[in-house]
Amino acid sequence: QVRLVENGGGLVQPGGSLRLSCAASGRIVRVNAMGWYRQAPGKQRELVANITSGDGSTNYADSVKGRFTISAGNAKMTVYLQMNELKPEDTAVYYCNADLISGWDRRVHWGQGTQVTVSS
Repeated sequence: QVRLVENGGGLVQPGGSLRLSCAASGRIVRVNAMGWYRQAPGKQRELVANITSGDGSTNYADSVKGRFTISAGNAKMTVYLQMNELKPEDTAVYYCNADLISGWDRRVHWGQGTQVTVSS
């Protein structure tokens, strides 16, 4: 069974920083890509950033470019999201996801989500 466990959410003032982490565990053969999505109240879940394991290529939502940085751990089973210059509109539940192979099965797995609140 594959698990994704997120850490690092919380309350921060506008302009502040937070670092989210997500660790994948279980019978994992290979991680193809990992990423972060977020969902604010009344809105659809949206991509924040993702990173490909093979070449380390990254992709960011326009709204976070220049402020957020996604990176992978050495074992490629951990992903981080460094969030700087946070704005109230960044408030959302942040979900980690991973496109990975477990046994003979390739699919996307999701974490339970971590709340990020940006408020003064």
